[in-house]
Amino acid sequence: MTDVIVVGAGLAGLAAARDLALGGADVLVLEARDRVGGRVEQVSVDDGRPVQLGGELVGCAHAAYLGLVEELGLTLASTYTSVAGATTYDLVEGVFRSEDGFPFATSGERADYERVERLFGQLVATVDPDDPWSHPDASRLDGLSWAAWLRSVDALPSTCRAVEVGALALAAGSSEQTSLLAELRKAAAVGDDGFYAYDLWESMQVAEGSAEVALRMGAELGERVRLRAVATAITVSPSGCRVRLASGEELVAEAVVCALPVSVLHAIELEGVSPERLASLRAQRHARAAKVVAVYERSVWEDLGANGLSEGELLLSSTWPQRDGVLSGLVAPERVMWLAATAEEHRLPALCAEVARMYGDEASTPAHSFLRLWATDPFTLGYTTHWWPGDVLRVGPLHGTHEPPFYVCGSDQWAAGYMEGAVRTGRAAAAAALRSEAWAPA
Repeated sequence: MTDVIVVGAGLAGLAAARDLALGGADVLVLEARDRVGGRVEQVSVDDGRPVQLGGELVGCAHAAYLGLVEELGLTLASTYTSVAGATTYDLVEGVFRSEDGFPFATSGERADYERVERLFGQLVATVDPDDPWSHPDASRLDGLSWAAWLRSVDALPSTCRAVEVGALALAAGSSEQTSLLAELRKAAAVGDDGFYAYDLWESMQVAEGSAEVALRMGAELGERVRLRAVATAITVSPSGCRVRLASGEELVAEAVVCALPVSVLHAIELEGVSPERLASLRAQRHARAAKVVAVYERSVWEDLGANGLSEGELLLSSTWPQRDGVLSGLVAPERVMWLAATAEEHRLPALCAEVARMYGDEASTPAHSFLRLWATDPFTLGYTTHWWPGDVLRVGPLHGTHEPPFYVCGSDQWAAGYMEGAVRTGRAAAAAALRSEAWAPA
């Protein structure tokens, strides 16, 4: 019998398995795909440039991820936050460029945005990210959407619009369908006192490519990782946990670490955990999105004085320069079905046409282009964590906690998601198992 089975070889599962193995546990990792990494994936083009097709950005507040990068001997580089030029705003009435944030029409509109952001920061300071349920006004804050709160403080329509465009840019769900408490909790988790401080969230990247973090952990684990192993059922018991595969094979272990995205976990038969935990897990959700990457010989957007960063209200909700000549983009949940409804061979041309509309004709013909429709990928079914109004209380204080011998981890098991959430919760799950289980080395 194996000590621990880790289900899922994304960043969370690999981080958990690595720490378990280093702690002396006999560990087996099951991965449905034919590669490790989950929502981090890369390809190499031309001169060997690594191109990231999934998660790629981190910030100075992401301590667990940055610590792992250092342990793995990888290096960090700056991101688009240090690139000069104007940000592009792709709005329904046209394309605008600005070096001073959202293109408000008047100074009064900008002042209102700043006023409302200060109010948001004041509320953030009242929320404990580890225990938002203890907030004296938790029910009201969770029941309100972020957009409804904006209107409740008399935000101008221009402020509401700027916030919504920013929400779409992150592909994390509309402000109309996002819990205010969840958004406050997310900001509090990294010490943010505004809507979104880019230095805290997106100012760094792994120079070798973010997927290299997963690849190096996978290489360390070696034969402990079993690919093309699709889990369909998990049975939890103190006398031995079982994981059944799509092939019908059953594997037995003393404990299970579930590192599956919650949208995928919803379809897994899960027995032996408390009804309360099952209900909590099933109340979580993912925002379904897509990512596109276009590779050029040079950064063609610079010809227009643009920095490659955009936020938009149309098909592409955001773009940013991944590295010289490489442009990333996201299709938000509210737009992704437009893409899914398009014949596969027309999807990339449609997206490249959107890029060209923002950055000129030369942007219409990249040397390489890639699309990952994470929204419909059967082993992901989402991209970022999303909390609807009421979800924080529905999921409850069991969020991100464990029920030995059943442990959970993943970006969705941390208050703020992101690659930091995957690494942070993966390492925490391993530490909890090594403390709790009888087989754990002394």
